[in-house]
Amino acid sequence: MTKYQVYLVRHGKTWFNRYDKMQGWSDSPLAPDGVEVANQAAEALKDVDFAAAFSSDARRAIDTCKIIVDENKNHDKITPHKLPAFREEFYGYFEGNNSHETWFIVGQPHGAETFGELVTKVGMDKSKDYLKEADPFHDAENAEEYWNRVNKGFKQIDDIAKDGDKILLVSHGTTIRSITDRYNAGNFDITVSPRNSSLTIMEVDDGERKVTTYNKMLN
Repeated sequence: MTKYQVYLVRHGKTWFNRYDKMQGWSDSPLAPDGVEVANQAAEALKDVDFAAAFSSDARRAIDTCKIIVDENKNHDKITPHKLPAFREEFYGYFEGNNSHETWFIVGQPHGAETFGELVTKVGMDKSKDYLKEADPFHDAENAEEYWNRVNKGFKQIDDIAKDGDKILLVSHGTTIRSITDRYNAGNFDITVSPRNSSLTIMEVDDGERKVTTYNKMLN
């Protein structure tokens, strides 16, 4: 039996975050205040005994992960690795669009005008299905496609994790929120997005996952 923890950190604030744009598989660099909060996270986590460090393959996550690892007491023992399975949800046609406008288009036919309203009404997985339906190209990921990908990432971490490990994983807002929604052990309000460089902790015990900390600010 293997019991370990995953420290899920959202990347620092980017220019697309600043402009409220849909940022899934598209990417934009960390903004100056995004680097600042990533540095604050690095300072808060510098004494955590990380056994391994991963990020998605998006530059915003890679850069945030490097900032955190460079300050960690184990920086000379761990090398960050990319896990594409933990990239953000793919928004298809809506990539780069204004977030509020996009979720109005997706949610309005279902009686919701914002992403928060849609999640409250139908949940995270159904919101993915509705997004794919609204995409005129139907390229956006639905829930099945999304979880097929993320579950492969979980298996990759399971395969390397040892009992007692603490593993850093820098990922994305909707991905962290989706994981929390599925494995919510603290009755967390997932209508609230995890803030940039916030910490969410997932406990894994012999393959059973539960999120015990959500959206904790590291400053």
